[in-house]
Amino acid sequence: MVHAKSWTLKKHFEGYPTNSNFELKTVELPPLKNGEVLLEALFFTVDPYMRIMAKSLKEGDAMMGEQVARVVESKNSAFPMGTIVVAPLGWTTHSISDGENLEKLLAEWPDTLPLSLALGTIGMPGLTAYFGLLEICGVKGGETVLVNAAAGAVGSVVGQIAKLKGCKVVGSAGSEEKVAHLQKYGFDVAFNYKTVESLEEVLRKASPEGYDCYFDNVGGEFSNVVIPQMKKFGRIAICGAISTYNRTGPPPPGPPAEPIIFKELCLQGFVVYRWKGEVRQKALKDLLTWVSEGKIHYHEHITEGFENMPAAFIGMLKGENLGKAIVKA
Repeated sequence: MVHAKSWTLKKHFEGYPTNSNFELKTVELPPLKNGEVLLEALFFTVDPYMRIMAKSLKEGDAMMGEQVARVVESKNSAFPMGTIVVAPLGWTTHSISDGENLEKLLAEWPDTLPLSLALGTIGMPGLTAYFGLLEICGVKGGETVLVNAAAGAVGSVVGQIAKLKGCKVVGSAGSEEKVAHLQKYGFDVAFNYKTVESLEEVLRKASPEGYDCYFDNVGGEFSNVVIPQMKKFGRIAICGAISTYNRTGPPPPGPPAEPIIFKELCLQGFVVYRWKGEVRQKALKDLLTWVSEGKIHYHEHITEGFENMPAAFIGMLKGENLGKAIVKA
C-alpha cells in the first residue's frame, strides 16, 4: 500500500500565514482501478494566488496547487509508467488520477532543462507573462513597459519577452540582488523600490515621456503612483496585488480616477487559464524555444523537502525568493 502525505489548511489565514495554519496528514491510498494511474510528486509550486484561493477551502482541505509528477503505476494506456505530467494535484506526495487534468510534458522538452521549469518559466507563470504582455497589453516594438515584482516568476519573463519584442523595459524589485538579476536579464532600468526616496521621481526619470504598458503584480500604493504616468491610451495588465493579500485592515486607497478617465486607460484583470488548446500549446513551445536558445533566462528558488512546503509558501509571500519558488519533494 502507498501512503500519501498531504499538507492541509488547519485554520484560515489572518494576515501572513504561519506554520500553525497548516497540518500534515497521512492517508493510505486504495489499489488502482482500470483507467487510473498512481502519481509521485517530484516538484511543487508555491504561488501568490494560493493566499487568496485558500479562502475557498474548508478547514481540513488539502492546499491547492500544481506539481510535476511521475507515473509510478499505471492502468491507463495513455499514461504509461514513467510519464511526466503537470497537474493541479495540490500539496500531496502521491495521488491517484483517472487521467483527467493531467498534462504531459512537451514532447520537445530537452534533457538539459530541469523539469521544475514546467511550474515556472515554461508553465503557468511564463504563460501569465506571455498572454498578459502580448494579448492584454498588446505590446509593440518601441514601446516602454513597466513591470513590478520584476525579479519574480512572472515579472522576470514579462521583462525578457518585452525586450525580445523591441521594447524599453523598466523593472522594480525588492533587493539589490534582485536588481542585479534584472540588469543581467537586459532590463533598461532596474531599481530597488525599498530604498528609493521617491518612487514617483524614479519612474519619471526612467521614462520621462511615460509608459505604454504597465504589468502589475503588486497593486496598492505602487499602482497609485504609476497610473498618472501612463501615456494616453496606455494599457495595464493587472496580474496580481501581492502587496494587499495579507492585509488585516482596510485596503489602500484605490487608483486615482482622473488619469484613468482622461487618459482613457484600459485596465484589465485576467486569469491565465482563459487561453486553452492550440494557442496555449504554441505559447508553451515559444517559451521553451526562447529558454533553450538562451533568449530568456530563469532563476529558481528551490526549497528541499516536502515537509518545508509551509515555510516555502510563507517565505514567497514575504518576498524571500529570487525567481520562481519551487519545492523539491
